[in-house]
Amino acid sequence: MSRRGEAIMRGIRLVGLVTLDVLTLVSSVVVALWIRFDGDVPSQYLERAFDVLPLFVAGGLLIFSWSSLYRGLWRYASLHEAGRIAAASFAVGLWFFLTLLLVESETMGFPRSVIVIASMLVAIGTGATRLSARWLRTAMAEATHREPAKTRRTLIIGAGDAGATLLREFLQHGIRPVGFIDDDPLKHGRKIQGVPVLGPRTAMADVIEKHNVNDVIIAMPSVPRSVVREVYEEARKFAGVSVRTVPTLYDIATGKVTIGQPRPIDVVDLLGREPVKINMAEVAWYLQGRRVMVTGAGGSIGSELCRQIASFSPEILVLLDHDENGIFDILHELRTRFPSVTLKSVIADIRDRVKMSRVFAAERPEVVFHAAAHKHVPFMEENPEEAVKTNVFGTQNVAEAALECGAERFVLISTDKAVNPTSVMGATKRVAELIVQDLNREGKTRFIAVRFGNVLGSRGSVVPLFQKQISEGGPVTVTDPEMTRYFMTIPEAVQLVMQAAAIGKGGEVFVLDMGEPVKIMDLARTLIRLNGLEPDRDIQIVITGRRPGEKLYEEVLTAEEGTEATKHDRIFCARVRVPDPDLLARQLRELEYVTFRGNPAYTPIIDKLVQLVPTFEPEAVRQGRSRFDRRPLREIAVSAQEG
Repeated sequence: MSRRGEAIMRGIRLVGLVTLDVLTLVSSVVVALWIRFDGDVPSQYLERAFDVLPLFVAGGLLIFSWSSLYRGLWRYASLHEAGRIAAASFAVGLWFFLTLLLVESETMGFPRSVIVIASMLVAIGTGATRLSARWLRTAMAEATHREPAKTRRTLIIGAGDAGATLLREFLQHGIRPVGFIDDDPLKHGRKIQGVPVLGPRTAMADVIEKHNVNDVIIAMPSVPRSVVREVYEEARKFAGVSVRTVPTLYDIATGKVTIGQPRPIDVVDLLGREPVKINMAEVAWYLQGRRVMVTGAGGSIGSELCRQIASFSPEILVLLDHDENGIFDILHELRTRFPSVTLKSVIADIRDRVKMSRVFAAERPEVVFHAAAHKHVPFMEENPEEAVKTNVFGTQNVAEAALECGAERFVLISTDKAVNPTSVMGATKRVAELIVQDLNREGKTRFIAVRFGNVLGSRGSVVPLFQKQISEGGPVTVTDPEMTRYFMTIPEAVQLVMQAAAIGKGGEVFVLDMGEPVKIMDLARTLIRLNGLEPDRDIQIVITGRRPGEKLYEEVLTAEEGTEATKHDRIFCARVRVPDPDLLARQLRELEYVTFRGNPAYTPIIDKLVQLVPTFEPEAVRQGRSRFDRRPLREIAVSAQEG
């Protein structure tokens, strides 16, 4: 329909509603008198009533307009709209009383009960004219639902607010679920909009079988993930039954989706870990109205940092990355979702010291999140000089530029692979931690590092790889059946990083509570089943052997470090040794020489990394290769640091 046609239809609806309201206001007074006097209304009261009717009707229409009774979409009416109707009707009753005073100068002779009855009749009449639209919509949905062959049979888990909202969405689209499951015994046998609560979760299997359920939807956005897993495992026993869940409270609060948009169960729901909760006020005070920069803004962690930072309305958000495609994607998304936030993109390489100094001098960020890094362990084993150039000296460039421009906070995104590293990537990230710890002593900037493990769904991580392998029919490749990793979702990791930045005083290395480690083999089997297949029957799992630099188990602390609790139960502060500034400076100069000006071969770079990180046990050592003499270097590095 054209805009002109829509305007005409809106005008017709408005005229129709106003006409009905005039009839309601007039008839409510007449009927109230008729009720009060049992059908025999004295003429003097009728005359008084007709004297005030024009003023009464005009005022009543104005009250309805001020109460927004002409702007609602009444087919979606709820208790909120009913409350508006009741309030408007009460105001109309008061106006009736005032009109009697204005016109007659006194109301002693007019029955007060007529005013009360008229107000009630106005509420009934206006409610009937508006809520009938919803009644008609529900009736049409009922009529549509009478063709069961075309409708999948749905069971909703959770008869709370989320379940009721979801049911309302379904009914408006002609879908009537078979019932609810809820553990509250007071709800059993009750009905919500005609849909029964059939029992607790222990009865779910019987309900699925008895009612031939096709879809199970978990309508509990704040429920523990252990419950989601239990429901999923129970429903999976029945062939052809799909399991979905309503979005999380975080997704609903950030406006990504509505509660009426169930999504399929994914691996995150089945981890058994509880969602992160952060203190939004603590985070808001250092981000709202501030100049914020994110390096690596086009990556998985960097882009999520940008999303969450933008929600706190910074003065400006600067997105820095050398990947123009990644910046293009996140910039387009942010401009759509946060049109009021000032955004600036910078295409630059953090290895370029001069460019970093210029950018920071121009933008003068107050808060910097440094997420730019090389992260793929096998690639960095083959290209150690690239890991050093980006993760070590790129970090140094960005951190020193932040110090020079007087930034208040600098947050380094680190990794659990920096603990007792066995890979070049992990060793370079530990050196990056040493650099920001050292710089923390030199100015007002608070330098903070935050370690966490693997994030689910990041580019190049194991979950997207497994999904791709499953979609291609397998096999799914696992390097070692006993390999475990700590996992966290990207939004959870970023929320904790932002919280750690809020509580950091400077110089800390924070460690995030990643929950229990997950076996990669179990993760592969879960993903296969989530795709409706069976491992080793439909999709084969192949053991390929560990790759260079990979650990069997990841660690979040060295044996010597230990942790101190913070006021957030999911964030701990590692007790790390602060590096000696002179020794660190000399070792960094030597590493810079062999990386940039010397022969960037494997051995000399690894030599220098071991001196910087004595707990680094490189691949050459673990494989017993003679070209690298581990013991003297380790002893020299330890004695130098202790001296």
